[in-house]
Amino acid sequence: MAADYYAVLGVQRDASQDEIKKAFRRLARELHPDVNPDPKTQERFKEINTAYEILSDPQKKQVYDLGGDPTGGAGGGGGGFGGAGGFGNFSDIMDAFFGTASQRGPRSRTRRGQDAMIRLDIDLEESAFGTTKDIQVDTAVVCNTCNGEGAAPGTSAQTCDMCRGRGEVSQVTRSFLGQVMTSRPCPQCQGFGTVVPTPCPECAGDGRIRSRRSLTVKIPAGVDNGTRIQLAGEGEVGPGGGPAGDLYVEIHETSHPTFQRRGDDLHCTVTIPMTAAALGTKVPLETLDGMEEVDIRPGTQSGQSIPLHERGITHLRGGGRGQLIVHVEVMTPSNLEPEQEELMRRLAKLRGEERPTGQFQPGQQGLFSRLKDAFNGR
Repeated sequence: MAADYYAVLGVQRDASQDEIKKAFRRLARELHPDVNPDPKTQERFKEINTAYEILSDPQKKQVYDLGGDPTGGAGGGGGGFGGAGGFGNFSDIMDAFFGTASQRGPRSRTRRGQDAMIRLDIDLEESAFGTTKDIQVDTAVVCNTCNGEGAAPGTSAQTCDMCRGRGEVSQVTRSFLGQVMTSRPCPQCQGFGTVVPTPCPECAGDGRIRSRRSLTVKIPAGVDNGTRIQLAGEGEVGPGGGPAGDLYVEIHETSHPTFQRRGDDLHCTVTIPMTAAALGTKVPLETLDGMEEVDIRPGTQSGQSIPLHERGITHLRGGGRGQLIVHVEVMTPSNLEPEQEELMRRLAKLRGEERPTGQFQPGQQGLFSRLKDAFNGR
């Protein structure tokens, strides 16, 4: 009576191929002769190898499930590891120990292309409000001569006569485990299973060529330096005319002569004379929205800032805009003419500022002073 191969692997009769393979790998790691040299364990190892060989082969599994003899009468151990029928399981045993398995079957000539990236310079106004740009990109596109097939017109790829279309060749070697069949990519077709006797003269058999093309990209309002805009499917076409990767447009914002950007806020500095700061004035300023007047109130001090709301950069996510912050710098007059100096002295006398005492405040501590205080427990 044939052994219960499902019980040998410890799986149900309705187990999937993935469950069967996982069970075999788990047992192979536990029962391999190099791990456990006990003779009984070696017999058990042969049993699980035979069970896996039967249950992993759809045709043999079907014969076994119908009550037939999938080993062809060769005996319960004839398909075990090291026997004539055990070669197909070597990769699974190696996978059980090293976590790798050989790729079976020919490789596809058609593969996805790589992503591409270009840099796009835009000015501050375009960052603030968004824009549309026409760009030129040099990427790989499908060869129009062979339509991505790689073969010259009137010809086609042919089955490799070395591997007969399998994409790999095998050889039998002897090792401490017995006879082992190993596979490697076919050197004649490079694992594709087919060869192209007459490559396309335009793309040299690659199925793609490089070409310059024009694209229109929409720049949303609020982008900043380093922002990347993804254009799906506009990157490099893959080998064999495979699907294209994505194109990323990286934004680079050029500097502005007046404004400095910090996040979504804009900053600028206006320099006014001392008299204007004392008396107040209005200073014209060309903003991103047009000409506006900045109201300098009487008594404005140097270093004060005046915010102009909703005059900055549009928020990339969410509504509204940042601020435009105007920093005031008061210019002290120098090289006064005699008449101007006399007027200044009269003003100082009227304000009682002929001999000001000044207002002193504690200065900011330096690094060494703070360290000294820390050690002294202050």
